[in-house]
Amino acid sequence: IEAAFKAGKIASLIVVEGGHSIDDRLSVLRLYYELGVRYMTLTHSCNQPWVDASPIDDTTNEKRNLTDFGVKVVWEMNRLGMMVDISHVSAGVMHHALDVSRAPVIFSHSSSYAMYPHHRNAKDDVLARLPQNGGIIMVNFYSFFVAGQDATIDDVIRHINHIRDVAGVDHVGLGGDYDGVSRQPIGLEDVSKYPDLFDKLAQPGHGYEPWTPEELKKLAGLNILRVMRQVEQVAAGLVSEEPYELNIPDEDIHAFDPNQSCKTDFRYNPSNEMFTEI
Repeated sequence: IEAAFKAGKIASLIVVEGGHSIDDRLSVLRLYYELGVRYMTLTHSCNQPWVDASPIDDTTNEKRNLTDFGVKVVWEMNRLGMMVDISHVSAGVMHHALDVSRAPVIFSHSSSYAMYPHHRNAKDDVLARLPQNGGIIMVNFYSFFVAGQDATIDDVIRHINHIRDVAGVDHVGLGGDYDGVSRQPIGLEDVSKYPDLFDKLAQPGHGYEPWTPEELKKLAGLNILRVMRQVEQVAAGLVSEEPYELNIPDEDIHAFDPNQSCKTDFRYNPSNEMFTEI
């Protein structure tokens, strides 16, 4: 990333958004790492046998955590040096991942629940734990996570500043999500608006302390680079640890409602070289 930046280029990480992509197998997780994947979101917008997604917080009061297998997924990611992404997970899983991860975690694209109460956002009790963990929350710009249909750049700034107040300036970044959303805030319609965001953050007189140039550098990328280094340092300290080889317990799979899963089965048709859903 730093080499690309110095060369005036853009660096892009290979990531997996949704732990369903490992098919409940740690061997697949390891293969992804060998192929270059450097973070994985534990789940997407649907539940799995070992981890629940955030929509469950709107449908039940039950606190759901990682299963034992889910904990081993986190530990194996720590051992490999793969960042644990807890965007999209339920509130219970957020806390549990912070409990068990031996390395800093990330929210790759989430915002503040206190500023806008959507299940995809992180509550203050989670944000307050980031300094001890060393992790980071990267603010999502999707209008419906920020303030609703008519969200503006100022609403995004409210989220950023609130997270700075609760978690600290070393634990906030930007996760605009421009490749994955259909509506952006007014004034942040595309990446060309980033300078406007930084200019506004640096200006006094908006009800919050203006950001210094050094703080803006952290927000822009130094914070996530620091997290990446720490994750790699943890992995280096675990180099003598054996890979986890366990399989997901049958009871976890049998107790799981397959209608809640992200998984879809496809069959290959050689006649038209297409995959069709079963």
